[in-house]
Amino acid sequence: MREFANLVLNESEKIYRKKRIFVVMLILAILIPLFVYAQYREIETTQKRLGTTDWKVSLQQQIVDSQNRLNNSRLPEEWRDWLKVRVEQQQYYLDHDINPMAPGAPTFVRAFIEQGITLFIPLLVMIVAIDIVSGERSDGTMKMLLTRPIRRWKILLSKYVTMLFFISLILLLVGLFAYILSGLVFGYSGWNLPVLTGFVIDKETLNTNFVHLIPQWQYILMAYGLAWFVAIVVGTISFMVSVLIRNTPAGMGVMLAALIAGGILSSFATSWEGAKYIFSVNLSLTDYLSGKLPALQGLSMGFSLMNLTVWAVVSLIISFVVFTKQDMVN
Repeated sequence: MREFANLVLNESEKIYRKKRIFVVMLILAILIPLFVYAQYREIETTQKRLGTTDWKVSLQQQIVDSQNRLNNSRLPEEWRDWLKVRVEQQQYYLDHDINPMAPGAPTFVRAFIEQGITLFIPLLVMIVAIDIVSGERSDGTMKMLLTRPIRRWKILLSKYVTMLFFISLILLLVGLFAYILSGLVFGYSGWNLPVLTGFVIDKETLNTNFVHLIPQWQYILMAYGLAWFVAIVVGTISFMVSVLIRNTPAGMGVMLAALIAGGILSSFATSWEGAKYIFSVNLSLTDYLSGKLPALQGLSMGFSLMNLTVWAVVSLIISFVVFTKQDMVN
């Protein structure tokens, strides 16, 4: 056990020396203030346009705007379905006197996790995970590591455990940066604000039979749990790519293309049944919490969780089989 702990500590030191976690912190320190400013400007512009700070007026105007768009006969059918669900959901909030986007750092954190779960957070994870094996093959340190009297599977497991730790650290940093920086503008209150969840999309219509109120802190914990699961899956797939592809930039290109493909397929392959089995199409797990229309027909929370779990398990098996059986030095 002590030997394995030393391996994990050694792998952690390698990632620390590569300054990858500092790159993640720098990205967060630059981009999150931009996102905060963009949201602040959007709120300010909306209030000026409507001439009031009343959230009900703003929400009512959004409903009217969506209904006007629905009257456009040239609106694509998938957009029409999405707008119908959105209008029903917004009307439900209005009828029950609940502001879905009350200003505050917790609300910003919630929105940031919901928006970042499909691409931003996976990209941060990829920065750490993509060269955890391939990087050592490129610089020659893998040969030195494999000459030690330690089983290969134990070496790879130590790398995987280290990756899981740093993925968790990245999620923690995302939350801290988002909360602290947005709180400077919006304030730090709002943890106990009521949030509606339990919306169910039934044949492209909104079913509100299971809707219930929960405090915002509980919703954020649920969203964070889903984001952590997505990060683990993306990290595990990146881990497999790092084992299979020796060149780190090439591996990064493969993962980046796979992540971007999810968004493209969600928009342009709505009639292709096989698209829903691609992992990057199933990353928007928080949509099921908020009641948004799934990216493709046939998707559900259960299906997406199972799909991502299978991808992660298969990727992990491939990683260990290849690493323990093949020549990882030359």
